[in-house]
This record gives sequence, C-alpha cells and structure tokens, in this order.
Amino acid sequence: MTCFDRRDLGLLLLRVGTGGVLAAHGAQKLFGWFGGGGVEGTGQFMESVGYVPGKANAAVAGLTEAGSGVLLALGLATPAAGAGAAGAMAGAAAVHTPNGFFAQSGGYEHPAFLGLTAAALGVTGPGRISLDHALGHFANRDWMVPAALAVTGAATALVVGARNKRVRQVAEEE
Repeated sequence: MTCFDRRDLGLLLLRVGTGGVLAAHGAQKLFGWFGGGGVEGTGQFMESVGYVPGKANAAVAGLTEAGSGVLLALGLATPAAGAGAAGAMAGAAAVHTPNGFFAQSGGYEHPAFLGLTAAALGVTGPGRISLDHALGHFANRDWMVPAALAVTGAATALVVGARNKRVRQVAEEE
C-alpha cells in the first residue's frame, strides 16, 4: 500500500501546473521576464485599462500572481493561495470581458479558467504531496477557506468596482 493515491498525484499536477502559470505571469509583471513589461511597462498598461495608480496595481497584481502561484505549486497555505490567485484573475477577467469569452478574441477565457482552478484547489486542498500536509496543515484549516474567499472577494470587488467606475467615466467624457 502506498502513502499517496491517484487523487494526491492529480492534485499535485493541478497545483504545479496552475501555480507555475500564475508564477510566470507574476514574474512578467514584476521583473519583465518571459516577455513581460516589468512593473514600469505593466504599470503603464494598468493605467490604460483603468487600474490607477498603474505601478502600484502592477506590483500588487504581480506579487499576488507570483506569490499565490508559488504557494499553490508547493501546496502551502492553499486556501489563501487559491483565493489570492482567484482574485487576481478576476481583476484580469474584468479587463478582457468586453472582448467576449474566448481567448482568441482577447476574451476572459484564460484568466477565468486560472481563477476557477485556483479557487477549486483552495477549496479542495492540496493533497498529501504538499507542504501543507508535511507541516500538519497549520495554514490549511477548514475555516480558512471561507475566510480567504470572503476577504479576497471583498477586496476584489472594491478594486474592480473602482476600475470599472473609472472606465465608465472616461467613456462618458469621450
């Protein structure tokens, strides 16, 4: 009998894959790696789509994506990591929503999928092949799931709501 089962291996693959993609996106924003704009270039983009101040929003988005991605991949603080990544992806999806669903048209398909997968991992837990399991789940308690999702949901609603208000104001002025 093994100490790991198919579920644990599947969760490991989901965590590492999703976390790796999120961490890479965060590194684009923070450091300009993988063809990204770094904080400066990403900040200019963030300003252009209504996230003001741009550099601060770029830094927060990059830190959230990179940090949540690394934590998910490691299976550490999984509820917070999943919720943080879901919040960051909700912010990205808001930018792409006017383009429809599919990514080929610039839609929100990719951030929605990453956010949903990260949230599901936060709810499900990391499995036994994880640092949470190895450390006795001190940062992965049942009560942490709704707490992390509630705090992230409230913060995301405020940030995206303020951004959407700015975008509407600019459209009305034009």
